[in-house]
Amino acid sequence: MLGDDTTTENRLRLLQAEFTQHQRRGPEPTGRTATRAEAPAPIDLGTLDYMAAAAAEMVRHTRAAAPGVDPYTGPLLGLYDWSREHTAHLTPERQQAREALIYRQGLEHAIAMGDTTVVRKHPCPACGCWGLQWGEGERKAVCTQHYCQDAGGLTHRWTLERLAREHVAAKSALTSRAT
Repeated sequence: MLGDDTTTENRLRLLQAEFTQHQRRGPEPTGRTATRAEAPAPIDLGTLDYMAAAAAEMVRHTRAAAPGVDPYTGPLLGLYDWSREHTAHLTPERQQAREALIYRQGLEHAIAMGDTTVVRKHPCPACGCWGLQWGEGERKAVCTQHYCQDAGGLTHRWTLERLAREHVAAKSALTSRAT
């Protein structure tokens, strides 16, 4: 389940292990192609750029929240634990913001791997229904309920950041009520 503490790390590990391999793009092996002047990159540079941007965002967020922290130099897969360790002293609201960032990145990792079903596991923030679908063109979750419209008459669209904040807030509320 995406709400588990290790899921974002697991998605990042899978992204790094399986989705950085070069994807063949072009005609089928039986078709003719022009002679290349140079070989393609042996890895998928777009995925590497995406992972570097996600890591940089996490480091920036952590260092902004805890300015005295040394830059992160460990392996990519230890990044989220490093962030949690160095921001454990923050207020609950700031820790919740960190967890929302981690959760959003987990959603983004899943979508980068082609799993757009992760948005269906969230209720619509406006109507509460479970009818969200991923809109690839606008890169937002779209509510499919015909009566769930904004003031302009358009269906509601939600960023992954909003879904992550809602999810983490709900999880936090459940935890605080349980104790």
